[in-house]
Amino acid sequence: MSKLLIVVDKLQDWGPFFQYDGVMTLADYLKWQGKSRQRVRLINLCRQSQYLGSGYYCSLLAEARNHHAIPSIKVFNKFNRDEIADVIDDIPVTLTKQLNKALADNPETQLTFQLYFGETSERSLKKVADYLFEAFSVPILHVDLIKKQQWQVKTIRIGSLHKLTESQQTQFAEALERFSHKIWRLEPSRRQFKYDLAVLMDPKEQFPPCTPRSIELFCKAAKKAAMDTEIIGARDHQRLAEFDGLFIRETTAVNHYTFKMALKAEREGLAVIDDPNSILRCSNKIYLQTLFEQHQVPVPDGLMLFKYDTDNLERAADLLGLPMVLKIPDGSFSRGVVKVKTMTELRQKMTELFEQSAIILAQRYTFTEFDWRIGVLNGQALFACKYFMARNHWQIYKHGSGKTQSGAFSTCAVSEVPAHVLDAAIRACAPIGDSLYGVDIKQDGDKVYVIEVNDNPNIDDGVEDLYLGNKLYDLLVEDFIRRIELKR
Repeated sequence: MSKLLIVVDKLQDWGPFFQYDGVMTLADYLKWQGKSRQRVRLINLCRQSQYLGSGYYCSLLAEARNHHAIPSIKVFNKFNRDEIADVIDDIPVTLTKQLNKALADNPETQLTFQLYFGETSERSLKKVADYLFEAFSVPILHVDLIKKQQWQVKTIRIGSLHKLTESQQTQFAEALERFSHKIWRLEPSRRQFKYDLAVLMDPKEQFPPCTPRSIELFCKAAKKAAMDTEIIGARDHQRLAEFDGLFIRETTAVNHYTFKMALKAEREGLAVIDDPNSILRCSNKIYLQTLFEQHQVPVPDGLMLFKYDTDNLERAADLLGLPMVLKIPDGSFSRGVVKVKTMTELRQKMTELFEQSAIILAQRYTFTEFDWRIGVLNGQALFACKYFMARNHWQIYKHGSGKTQSGAFSTCAVSEVPAHVLDAAIRACAPIGDSLYGVDIKQDGDKVYVIEVNDNPNIDDGVEDLYLGNKLYDLLVEDFIRRIELKR
């Protein structure tokens, strides 16, 4: 379990707040010795934020001791290198519009508001506050606004705890309580967990990568291994520093909060599955096709079609023949993937797909009754399933009429999988990373073709775990603990 420290220049700076044994001066922090390999989170409330000031040194020394501080030394350097203007200039137009809408009736020409751990009492400014806190994760941030032709952020400054008014102290304490979730409660003596793991889920997701029962089995396995688990959601991004690891059990995408959560967790030093590099690499079929070709991973013959090329139809038909498969780069669950049988269909579907992406991947069509799904964890095969095609369809998933149908499945021991199928799965994951992957493979006799690698493969009770049972969840937990220990 992690330890939370709060460092101040003078202990009286903390006087108005509840007593907490983790509050100390910078001098005391330098003498402090935590438990062996204990994860330490540090909130730096020292007064001097300038270069070589006490606040700067606090975060610098925290980094040297492998403690995770807010603000980080990188944030201090942003202020000291005058990078503030660049961030202000890059504020999205949508946020500027929200700012002006929120302050439309304000007669003033200059305003200042405070952020406490990214929170503001001005609800209409919440998204602006979120943006600034993401760029400058600082406990207390003063934001100066100015109105010329329209309202805009003039500058931002690091605030000081000892200068807060009584009402501001209350707001700060409430924000800190929400941010930390650990400050105001004693660590229970009965607690026996050595690790804390956040599991990111969306209960409303239509096609989640885990069933509720499989999550329950995973959490049960974690508890046996002295790992505490907590289900979190998109709004809990500020809480990531509480945990030792993050297990993403939502469908990921680069333009989605799952990717931002993975990035933030990695910056905080957490063990992360799916890590941001894996999300980035697996989410784009164009990238995977190029990567596999470079590393000689067997894939279907493919061709990249560019929106403004005039010879797309002829090149695709000549090289791949008909029928062929067209894919947008970031489709999932068989969406954005179509089979075309004629030149007319090819022309029509290309036009439709080019509305979604400037590049389309065309691949030679290979019929198989099923696709192999090989689960790979840290470069080793974890589980093996056959996913059969949906009835009267050429894909595993059949979407239409408001319903989604899927084919049958068959789970088997990894040892029963043909060697060349396993070899292709391991080779496909090697240039991507060492995370948890699901590799989809078509087998045509002695030939195999890697279709794609998923960074957050399904692990459903009664399907992927059918052969290994609870052992599957034990192996996942063991690997998380290995990753956490490597981070310490």
